[in-house]
Amino acid sequence: MLSRLSDPQVLLIDADDTLWENNIYFEQAIADFMRFLNHQEMSHAEVRLVINEVERETILERGYGFHSFAHSLVKTFERLSTQPITPELHQNIWNFAHRISQYPIQLIDGVAETLNYLCGRSHHLILMTKGDVTEQSGKVERSGLKDYFAAVEIVAEKDVVTYRSIVAKYRLIPDLTWMVGNSPKSDINPALSAGINAVFVPHDQTWILEHETLDPAPEHARLLRVERFVDLQKHF
Repeated sequence: MLSRLSDPQVLLIDADDTLWENNIYFEQAIADFMRFLNHQEMSHAEVRLVINEVERETILERGYGFHSFAHSLVKTFERLSTQPITPELHQNIWNFAHRISQYPIQLIDGVAETLNYLCGRSHHLILMTKGDVTEQSGKVERSGLKDYFAAVEIVAEKDVVTYRSIVAKYRLIPDLTWMVGNSPKSDINPALSAGINAVFVPHDQTWILEHETLDPAPEHARLLRVERFVDLQKHF
């Protein structure tokens, strides 16, 4: 177990499903879409596999966010339905995705108090999220959490190159820098590979495309696993 770190640390903190709920709304939209599709030959599990594959394709073309997700649902419908996609059908499918933007920001338990605690301990906080700049900026503003962070970084992808660029941009000391998040694929493994430390905060509704086996921490980095975001108070 990592003892509480006395020196000020830099914490790069993920947003979606780390600070606030996100994927639960996409899952609800997918469930509504599959009922609407009502495929007569494929099971829900089989339809979901197609959705996952289409989402992978769409991300490469359009990035992340509910606009990209809407295109994925339309493309899935075109791929699986025998019906032509009329303007009315297109709008109905589009609404499943865009309804997501209307949900209020629901902070995960203990987030605000933990950020306040970390700031009080003189740790340096940078919010680091990937996706559409307008969409993610709006979430940050609505969350009421922006003032806890010294900076907000909205990136197209979280990979080794991106983490190294953030380290260089802010002249961070890798040994004192941590990436905190719920995604092994985007938050933990590439951060460790980039030479910084990581804190894995699991979420039981993490997006399936973010699932990946956690890499062991290399010699030059540390990996901390906690049960909840509030548990950061035990270590920092």
